[in-house]
Amino acid sequence: MHHTWRWFGPRDPVSVDEMLQAGVRGVVSALHHVPTGEVWSLDEIKKRQAEIAMMSDGSPSGLGWDVVESLPVSEAIKTQSGAWRDHTQNWITSMRHLREAGIEVICYNFMPVLDWTRTDLAWRRPNGARCMRFDLADFAAFDIHILARPGAAEDFPEPVRDEAARRFAQMSEDRKRALAANVVCGLPGAAETLSMEDVRDLLSSYAPVNDQVLRRNFHAFLEQVAPVAQDIGVRLCCHPDDPPFGLLGLPRIMSTEADYAERMGSVDLPANGITLCSGSLGARGDNDLPGMMRRMGSRVHFLHLRNVRRDKDTVPCSFFEDEHLGGQTDMVALVAEIVAEEARRARTGREDAQIPMRPDHGQDILDDIGRSGGQPGYPAIGRLKGLAELRGVEAALTRQLS
Repeated sequence: MHHTWRWFGPRDPVSVDEMLQAGVRGVVSALHHVPTGEVWSLDEIKKRQAEIAMMSDGSPSGLGWDVVESLPVSEAIKTQSGAWRDHTQNWITSMRHLREAGIEVICYNFMPVLDWTRTDLAWRRPNGARCMRFDLADFAAFDIHILARPGAAEDFPEPVRDEAARRFAQMSEDRKRALAANVVCGLPGAAETLSMEDVRDLLSSYAPVNDQVLRRNFHAFLEQVAPVAQDIGVRLCCHPDDPPFGLLGLPRIMSTEADYAERMGSVDLPANGITLCSGSLGARGDNDLPGMMRRMGSRVHFLHLRNVRRDKDTVPCSFFEDEHLGGQTDMVALVAEIVAEEARRARTGREDAQIPMRPDHGQDILDDIGRSGGQPGYPAIGRLKGLAELRGVEAALTRQLS
C-alpha cells in the first residue's frame, strides 16, 4: 500500500514535518476554502502542492499531493436543481486542472446534506482515550425533538423512540446544543457550519428526491465525468455513506456491495472506481469487507482503513470508532486481500499496483487529548498508532507472499 496522511492545509495542527516523521509517503488533501460548486484553479492547486512540498525550515519534504479528498459534489448536482449543469462543468474543469498538476486520484461522495454523522465527537473509552460515536437513541432525540423533522418518529422502532424521549427529557440546554452541533458537524475541513434552519431548508430541497431519483442523478453525473476521467488518466473513487443507512428521511445509495456494483456497472469504466472505507461500510454487520475487496478489488482506487464496533448487527445501529485492529472488521483478513490485489496488479503491469491508503480516523490518546484546532477523528498520535499497526500487518503478510 502507498501510505498517505490526510492533511487539512496550513491551519492543520499536524504539520508537514510531523506527517513526514510519521513515515507516510504521500498526502491526501483538498481546497476546503473554495466554495462548493466553484472551479479549483490551477494556481490554488499548485499553491497547496507547494505547501505540502516544504518543511517548516524551508527544506523539501519529499511529499506530494497524491489524493484529493474531497472534490465536493454540490447539493444542486445531487438534486439536479438550480445551477447543477454549471456545477458539473466546474467539477470537470477542476478535475482537468488537478490532472494538469499531476494528481490522478480523486475521492468524492454522493451523500445528501451531511457527509458524515456522529452524535459524540469525544466519547470516553475505559482506558481514557476519546473517540467518535454514533448513538441511535441520541440521534433519534435530535431528529424527533430538536430538529423536529415531520414524520421523524416513524423512522425509528418504538423502543428507540421511547429511549430518545426519555433522554431528551433529561437533557440540559447545553447538551441539546452540543448534540445538534455534533450531528451537523459534517465533513471534516468543510467551511460551512449548518444551523437547524439550514438543515431544514436542505432537507426540504430533497423532498422530491427519493432513492430512485438520487440513483438516476448519480448515474447522470457519472456519465458526464467518468469518460473525461478515463480519457485524461484520472481515477475517481466514490466514498460510501457514513453511516451506511438512512438518516433524516434522506436516500442512501452507497451503503452496500450491491450499491457499489450498480454504480460501477452504470458507467463501466476503470476510472469509475471505489474508495473502500472499512469504517463506514463496517457500520453494517451485513457488509463483508474482505469479500468486497476480493470481489471488487480491481476498481478500488483508494483505501480508508479504520474499524468500528457496533452494539448490535441490526440496521441501523449504534457504533463507535474502535482501535484499528480492535473493531469488528477482520483487519488482518482485509489487508491480506489488499496485498493479494496489489500482487495481481503488479503481475499484469498495472501502473497503480500500489493502492493509496490512509489510516482513517483514530482515537485521541496521550497528547491528542485536549489538543485544540484539529478536525474530529483526526488526532496525530491516534492515527500514528493506527498507521503503525496497519504497517505491521502489511509487512507480515507481504513477507508471507515473498
